[in-house]
Amino acid sequence: METKLLNIKGQEIGKQDLPGSIFSVKADPHFLHEAVRYYLSNKHRGTACTKTRGEVSGGGKKPWKQKGTGRARAGSNRSPVWRKGGIVFGPRPHSYRRDMPAAKRRQFLIEALSARCAEGAVVVMDNFDLQDAKTRSLREVWKALQAPKTLFVMDKPDRNLIGAGRNISGFGWAVASNLNAYQVLNGGKLIFSAAALKALEDSLGEGK
Repeated sequence: METKLLNIKGQEIGKQDLPGSIFSVKADPHFLHEAVRYYLSNKHRGTACTKTRGEVSGGGKKPWKQKGTGRARAGSNRSPVWRKGGIVFGPRPHSYRRDMPAAKRRQFLIEALSARCAEGAVVVMDNFDLQDAKTRSLREVWKALQAPKTLFVMDKPDRNLIGAGRNISGFGWAVASNLNAYQVLNGGKLIFSAAALKALEDSLGEGK
């Protein structure tokens, strides 16, 4: 398995071999769907909250006497049937977190990378060496990539690259050792540096 090797200007300078154990695995759509649900669930903050009849303001006094008014009986203006009353069965803060074995998360990432590679969405750059952290430094490569959304994967945070892309809509970045399946599936075109590709191969080879 091989893909394009680009320079920092987005020009193709050759081909880059990709490790088959990471980029040539048959991906299971149902497995990838599970991966997306896992990561989205863990991103869900679960802070939505409504007030019950015991938490809303008011109440205490019976609105009117029980009989003789011609109106329905009422014991409190905090009743859920009243305007501004309590909420029945409303959302309460709780955790949506799901646990997943490390081996399964590793397989998530491998199958996601293989699926994106099969789509032709994976390319490699020899390096991300930019002269400065200005947006114009990425202009040429951004035009050459012709992708509205891109994820740059590096072996370690590159301040110039991150700074140059901060004003570009669709720009994303990740460190190879922290890359996950959701980033891969949602990241648009994947741009690996040669060093990041080696770091990814080492980390997945160790079964992390």
